[in-house]
Amino acid sequence: MALTDTAVKTAKPCEKPVGKDKSGKPVYETVAGPYKLGDEKGLFLLVTPAGGKLWRMKYRFDSKEKLLSFGAYPDVPLAKAREKRDEARKLLADGIDPGEHRKAIKAARQDRAANSFEVIAREWYAKFSPNWAEHHGDRIIRRFERDIFPWIGGRPIAEVTAPELLAVLRRIESRGALETAHRALGNCGQVFRYAVATGRAERDPSADLRGALPPTDGEHFAAVTDPKLVGELLRTLDGYGGTFTVACAMRLAPYVFVRPGELRKAEWADIDLDAAEWRYHVTKTDSDHIVPLATQAVAILRELHALTGTGRYVFPGARTNGRPMSDNAILAAMRRMGIPADQMSGHGFRAMARTILDEVLGVRPDLIEHQLAHAVRDANGRAYNRTSHLPERKAMMQQWADYLDKLKAGADVIPLHGASAR
Repeated sequence: MALTDTAVKTAKPCEKPVGKDKSGKPVYETVAGPYKLGDEKGLFLLVTPAGGKLWRMKYRFDSKEKLLSFGAYPDVPLAKAREKRDEARKLLADGIDPGEHRKAIKAARQDRAANSFEVIAREWYAKFSPNWAEHHGDRIIRRFERDIFPWIGGRPIAEVTAPELLAVLRRIESRGALETAHRALGNCGQVFRYAVATGRAERDPSADLRGALPPTDGEHFAAVTDPKLVGELLRTLDGYGGTFTVACAMRLAPYVFVRPGELRKAEWADIDLDAAEWRYHVTKTDSDHIVPLATQAVAILRELHALTGTGRYVFPGARTNGRPMSDNAILAAMRRMGIPADQMSGHGFRAMARTILDEVLGVRPDLIEHQLAHAVRDANGRAYNRTSHLPERKAMMQQWADYLDKLKAGADVIPLHGASAR
């Protein structure tokens, strides 16, 4: 006989209904353990001594008796339990074991959860963050936890679409944090590319969003100007494991703080290592310029000279010595090390030097401007020539290099104003 809603609702633990008396009242049998109330087509209700009411279905597959669980009453009412039973019977009719089918669905769900955006993002972070400055890593993970994970963190990373990602970025943009939205897009792109590389996704949907966000104010170049953070940045640059040429370019850039294009196009013919000077023509200002080379810069260049000194360029391209290295080589290297565009750019070494030489080391502003190859004029409006204040600038460049080395070593440097370059 089929069950009724009333029979299921009134079923009591330890008192199994076994029939009715002559007056039609139910007759109960006291039982010590759980008991079954059968429905139809294999479905039954298991009533436990503790009062639980659990739906079960008995079936046979490959001549073996098996059992399925459909949940507990009243969360799963009688009608719903019958629907689940009928779904299982349809699978059986198609030659599918409903129990194994359920296990496969559960495994697929677990696999999707294991490959969620948040799981992959945290794996990526754990892998690469040890090579980053601590404050940089903290900012990235907070950005994910605040702005990304609540919306797409639980989604399988392979299923996240470009419109879905854009909707998340629009939320950030809508609160007036456009730069943060751009940074979040870049970080998400790194996670997607990591997922592709490790076989958890087929493509990076963030690439489809190029131009989807309004541009940020590009009038400034990102730079690190806090001395403590400069030390962390320099240690990160020293840890670069790519090509020797690019590694030397990144080590030299902070010491000379020239424009990125001037650095990558540097020619050996313009460099006198014995005199510790680099003389070249500045296209932007159409003027000649001298970069005094500190002993640290000379050491880097002498080391590199053994590799590239027979060619034209100090930093030749990866494919041919006849061209300078790519204008994106240093930036790409910094990004691979986890240094984001909002923290440091190629021009950022100039801003770093200008700020710290002035505000921390107390160097005369006109010496700094000369060394930056800016147009500096005297009281009569005449431009100074390239040799102006050269001894003082040489002292300044050595002072700067020594200061950077102390920061890189982690020293607590207290600047003394009135230094030799003043």
